[in-house]
Amino acid sequence: MGQLPVIFHPDYVAPLPAGHRFPMAKFGLLRDLLLKDGVIQPDQIYQPGEPPTDWIKLVHHAAYVEAYCQGSLTAKAQRRIGLPWSPALVKRTCTAVGGTILTAKLALEYGLACNTAGGTHHAFPDFGAGFCIFNDLAIAARLLLQQNRVQRVLIIDLDVHQGDGTAWIFRDDPRVFTFSMHCADNFPARKQVSDLDLPLQVGLEDGEYLQCLAACLPDLLSQVKPDLVLYDAGVDPHREDRLGKLALTNSGLFERDRWVLKTCLQAGYPVACVIGGGYGDDLEDLIFRHSLLHRAAVEVFQYQRL
Repeated sequence: MGQLPVIFHPDYVAPLPAGHRFPMAKFGLLRDLLLKDGVIQPDQIYQPGEPPTDWIKLVHHAAYVEAYCQGSLTAKAQRRIGLPWSPALVKRTCTAVGGTILTAKLALEYGLACNTAGGTHHAFPDFGAGFCIFNDLAIAARLLLQQNRVQRVLIIDLDVHQGDGTAWIFRDDPRVFTFSMHCADNFPARKQVSDLDLPLQVGLEDGEYLQCLAACLPDLLSQVKPDLVLYDAGVDPHREDRLGKLALTNSGLFERDRWVLKTCLQAGYPVACVIGGGYGDDLEDLIFRHSLLHRAAVEVFQYQRL
């Protein structure tokens, strides 16, 4: 196959109350923009299914999985997640997990693959938080390890918020190395301990951000030697993000993604990408920022095949 695999399902979008601050519409609109701009073609889109609940329970406690899927979580637990429960949201949550699993499997096959959702890194084994219900990165990693498709996984989390749930889940698992580069003064207030944390000062701009990344990632790849990289390419480090506190531009985000993907692939490590967080008052601008990952991935994917 000569095209980058891109993963999308219409169920990535579930209804939310009017005015809700989570930009749910962005997932479908991202797919639309990628097609409209000719970044991808319809025949390179893969559609995931919902995973068996046993796969979700590889990471999450059975009681939590069942309570969420059945709609019987307490009001306090629902508030911590920040998304009102509905059957459509359950389907959306599970389908997005299936999407990241499929993305990971396609990355092993083709070297690189991109989801159009995913990155729910604040979900812990027995509770959700920060718009995250089930931790798709952790589930995909643990499933592929269980299936012996991989022996070692590196999670590169460049969302502006620390990947606290992922860090906690793999705190005692040497098969998964967690790397989080995030704004120090941001959610979550209580940070966990990743295998490598790189906290950044508020207001950091493109040049310094990219220097920090370049100073550690090549050595980290050499140290970990992963069979698979899971890359959370959150766009909330952008200077116009409502929840970010860093100051990257569109050019900085694109260069970040292109450099990460190129560095990993040139070293022989396949990469599965998720889009992570992104919050903005201008939905059109936000969707374009998310599309930068796929634009960079198409470029790197084609370059690797020359």
